[in-house]
Amino acid sequence: MTNERRVLVHTDKAALAASIAARALTKIVDLLDEQDRVSIVLEGGRVAMDVLTQINENPARDTVDWSRVHFWWGDERFVPSGDDERNDLKARRALLDHISVPESNIHPMPAADAGLSLDEAAVAYADELARFGDGDSGLPRFDITFLGVGPDGHTASLFPDQPQVLEKDAHVVAVRDSPKPPPERLSLTRPALNSSQRIWVEIAGAEKASSLGLALAGAAYSEVPIAGIKGRKRTVFFVDREAAAEVPENLIAQSY
Repeated sequence: MTNERRVLVHTDKAALAASIAARALTKIVDLLDEQDRVSIVLEGGRVAMDVLTQINENPARDTVDWSRVHFWWGDERFVPSGDDERNDLKARRALLDHISVPESNIHPMPAADAGLSLDEAAVAYADELARFGDGDSGLPRFDITFLGVGPDGHTASLFPDQPQVLEKDAHVVAVRDSPKPPPERLSLTRPALNSSQRIWVEIAGAEKASSLGLALAGAAYSEVPIAGIKGRKRTVFFVDREAAAEVPENLIAQSY
């Protein structure tokens, strides 16, 4: 089994989103030829929404048997359902409402108006993960996990120098003091994310160049959380030219 990190550089943000979308559709179809179910972990960043929009607009969209695809989230803002800040709402508008995916295949993190405290919501999502767990792991087999990166190197809602980034036992954590609003969030942990077969990191913009460079240079994940993220089979950083400014030439791949 390979365990690789690759950086693929694209000319700009539009080309980046289109490339990821096309690759995602191809990979999902290939995986469905090999297994009964595909599980995808979504994120809520700007590039992520562009990717989902591109998937929706791609002519190959309907070649996917979406009834066999499950959607999860790497993190979520703990705000009421229907709030425009919700990652799941943005994903529905961009893609999920336009494809033939059963509602039972969509697994959003609990909202603030679900009648649960933040800690109870974290437990509830961990229980939902376990319900679809692969073997004894307590987690589904995540086939593709999409992640973004902040200028500070955070990914999902795992922030530098915060206790959640060091969590080793739980699969889902409550975040109460997020440096980025809103302060209350839910997030998959580093071990949960690293259980993924493939992690696709989507990065655009010059403000992300430093955190990407530090991550690839081996920075401590407590200080640069994305540095500690690695898929079981492959980790690919899909970046635009601006974000790649501090990536060593020898780490840039010519192809997937």
